[in-house]
Amino acid sequence: MSARTRVLIHGASGRMGQALLRLGANRDDLEIVAAVSGRAPRQRVIDGVPYFGASELGGVPAFDVAVDFSLPAGFDPLLALCVKRGAALVSGTTGLEDVQRAALDTAAGSIPVVWASNFSLGVAVLRELVARAAAMLPGWDCDIVESHHTRKLDAPSGTALTLGEAAAGQGADPHYASIRAGDIVGEHLVQLTGNGERVELVHRATNRDIFASGALHVATRLAGRAPGQHAIADLLGATPGRERGG
Repeated sequence: MSARTRVLIHGASGRMGQALLRLGANRDDLEIVAAVSGRAPRQRVIDGVPYFGASELGGVPAFDVAVDFSLPAGFDPLLALCVKRGAALVSGTTGLEDVQRAALDTAAGSIPVVWASNFSLGVAVLRELVARAAAMLPGWDCDIVESHHTRKLDAPSGTALTLGEAAAGQGADPHYASIRAGDIVGEHLVQLTGNGERVELVHRATNRDIFASGALHVATRLAGRAPGQHAIADLLGATPGRERGG
């Protein structure tokens, strides 16, 4: 049996961070070696996992991959640490500035990285299907309808925009519509319409844990890979990396 992937959770106090810690504790292919939150923790060890504040980031133990769902303010120090230690980075932190995205591109020259607005494995497949359908149906109307809970403020969603980029990359002209209702976790419909016919590609999320589970899946397969910007779809059927960082 290969060694377990050593994972650092960055943004541990957030909703995604808590889900990553909970789900990660039940997996036998990884070990959570540290959890980092913005403020210094009141309790240093919880369920065997050492906790650190953001200002203590440099003192975390060795890890193979960092999984980051935090805020833009904490992104730069983590990226620098990953580069320094030769560790992989999986990030779903949104709102990054252009200079931060440029830094991520530069870092990809020395470490493997994945950044995505949505870590659902199903959405990764949907994006590939949308690109293929748009390429095969030139000139068809392209509409993307996304539905989320009433507390979600941004519209269109980041996932809808990502799907739109996939379609636009194949020549389509996507149009967006947003619905905010009840407690909908997330639904995305991509509709391609021609004369007399319509193709619909749909993904529905019924549990928020899918995003944390997807991020952990990606993390175990990204660690030890070659440097570069990797896509979730490229890691779906991949086996976990065997090399280990420091």
